Amino acid sequence: MAHAAPTPRGRPATRLPTPDVFSERTHKIARYAIPVVLGLVYGYWAAANRRSGGEITGWNILFGFTTALAFIVLCIAVATLAPRLKRELHSLTKSAFAGAAFGFLYSQSGASVLRSTVMSLLITAAIFTVFFYRYYTHEDAEGNRLPR
Repeated sequence: MAHAAPTPRGRPATRLPTPDVFSERTHKIARYAIPVVLGLVYGYWAAANRRSGGEITGWNILFGFTTALAFIVLCIAVATLAPRLKRELHSLTKSAFAGAAFGFLYSQSGASVLRSTVMSLLITAAIFTVFFYRYYTHEDAEGNRLPR
């Protein structure tokens, strides 16, 4: 039979709250700075995949910046919308974004549409499993964090 571990002096064990290392201002800046940096990396990566090691052209640069802008807007939208949803839709929204982003990069490397779709769906399913497990074990059904 399992018994609770004794605590010193008979008091219940309590956890101290996790200190917030960064200020509120830093969190506000990071909310937009992280998607911008990720978007620029993503746009560069998509442009590099599209040119297949060839020379850089003006159209290639335009494609990279357009892709980066689309990624930034969608990333901010998903980061804003997803936490308001129930854990199933929260997981699905984030994993669908990640899977679609991967599928687009994969398609720029010259793979067929069918192969890009299958790879994208596999990545989406794997990421959904990880996110759902995390939200299922750390939130109640309404999306509130469980006490530790």
